[in-house]
Amino acid sequence: MNTILLVGAIVIIICILCSKLSDKFGIPVLFFFILLGTIFGSDGIFKIPFEDFQFAEDICSVALIFIIFYGGFTTNWAHAKKVAPVSILLSSVGVLLTALLTGFFCYFVLHFEWLESMLIGAVLSSTDAASVFSVLRSKKLNLKYRTASLLELESGSNDPWAYTITIIILSLMSQKLTSFDIFSIVFSQVVFGVLFGTVIAILSKKIMSSVRFEVSQFAPLIMVAIAILSYALPTSFNGNGYISAYIVGIVLGNSEIGDKKELVSFFDGIVDLFQIFLFFLLGLLAFPSQIPNSLLPALAIAVFITLIARPIAVGIIMKLFKCPLEQIALVSFSGLRGATSIIFAIMVTASPTYTNNDIFHIVFFIVLLSIAIQGTLLPYLSSKLAMIDNHEDVLKTFTDYSDEKNIQFLTLKMQENHPWVDAYIKDIVLPPQTRIVMINRKDIKITPKGNRKIEKDDELVISAFEAQTEDDLKLSEIILDEDHHWLNTYLRDIKIDHGLIVLIQRDNQIIVPHGDVLLLNGDMIVIAHSSKGHLLDKMILDIE
Repeated sequence: MNTILLVGAIVIIICILCSKLSDKFGIPVLFFFILLGTIFGSDGIFKIPFEDFQFAEDICSVALIFIIFYGGFTTNWAHAKKVAPVSILLSSVGVLLTALLTGFFCYFVLHFEWLESMLIGAVLSSTDAASVFSVLRSKKLNLKYRTASLLELESGSNDPWAYTITIIILSLMSQKLTSFDIFSIVFSQVVFGVLFGTVIAILSKKIMSSVRFEVSQFAPLIMVAIAILSYALPTSFNGNGYISAYIVGIVLGNSEIGDKKELVSFFDGIVDLFQIFLFFLLGLLAFPSQIPNSLLPALAIAVFITLIARPIAVGIIMKLFKCPLEQIALVSFSGLRGATSIIFAIMVTASPTYTNNDIFHIVFFIVLLSIAIQGTLLPYLSSKLAMIDNHEDVLKTFTDYSDEKNIQFLTLKMQENHPWVDAYIKDIVLPPQTRIVMINRKDIKITPKGNRKIEKDDELVISAFEAQTEDDLKLSEIILDEDHHWLNTYLRDIKIDHGLIVLIQRDNQIIVPHGDVLLLNGDMIVIAHSSKGHLLDKMILDIE
């Protein structure tokens, strides 16, 4: 046991140090994780024996739940919804076309058996969210035409479709299925996956937005439980748990729930650890000595799927939306294969289905090529296609809630001899970067206005950055951009659970909130949150 812990700690440290090599040489860090696994594996230097594909499948399936859920949770839907139609078609129809074309190539050119050819196409049909996210974020690829959002949404949502196709083909290989059987599998996978995902998302949103936890650590724990439930429940009814987990992640990530920044920090660590473990485990399973036997077919499939199959599938779909050719070319080349394809290959290997070819090592070699070559060349190709847009920000695509800044504030009691008593707010000179955001007068919360006179015994709430009042009232700050869902919305049409907009700053102007205020791009919004709803019920908005 101590040896396992020792090796685990050393591997994690080495993997983190490899990220520095990734920055230096421009190779995606996930490539180093897999390579490290092969070095420690049975064919490597340290020769750790590990061939338990069934155990690996179980572990990888759990890791994939959190990776897919977190992919949805950090998707900025306000930014992504404008490319959602093309992304969803790429993740469903595009996956099917890629699988079919690759299957035809394996059958007619490489002369594999028919169902085995289709199985290889299915396993390789999806792009890998972790690989795509890794390149986009680490290289900060600010791309035109919302291409980063398109790639994020596509790669985050296409795994369930590839999984469904793989399940169908494995079922066909192990037993005779009628057309009705195939329809039933597709129906239960998609319908139950979407249905359970939607229901769990609605209920989870209600729980997370209405329940405040006395212990802050409970919020991440219940979110972990929700992620697991979103997969396990539909799977029990033969539904697609990955579709469900992704839907729940998107809904919760784009809802008004508390502790989002803390949840992101928590899941960042969990998912990073899972990715390190996942890619290392995949490398551990591989036998480099067996790769030469699969080298030529793997190389042929890699070239075909990269230069022919995916470009055809992407081109057909994106031309329907009249997308620019340079965007189509970049999206076609951005179809990185990664852990999900190897996980599906593990699932194939662990199944009782017999195959004539070593599908695991074929897929393993293709993934290595994809991450090392496509991932490395993606920034270069983006520049050559003139797809870099310095006015865009790729990090807007990923919602980490860094724009929600907690404001620190102090409560100042107005004694009888205080110089501000009987003074108007507009005449008070405050320290730089501070403002009066609220007046507490006899337990009544009053929004300040320039001609409001301060009275004796008033409590003034003066903001800076990040804290919480004694009465559990918390202020946060959001800056609206062109993709925020509140943009061009009247204040009266906005509802915030356990929260209230108490201040709007537009340029250098302070606007007192009232129902007729129209929110504009660049507005800074101050929101008061409370876990005790009655506190906000007492707040008065000045609409004079």
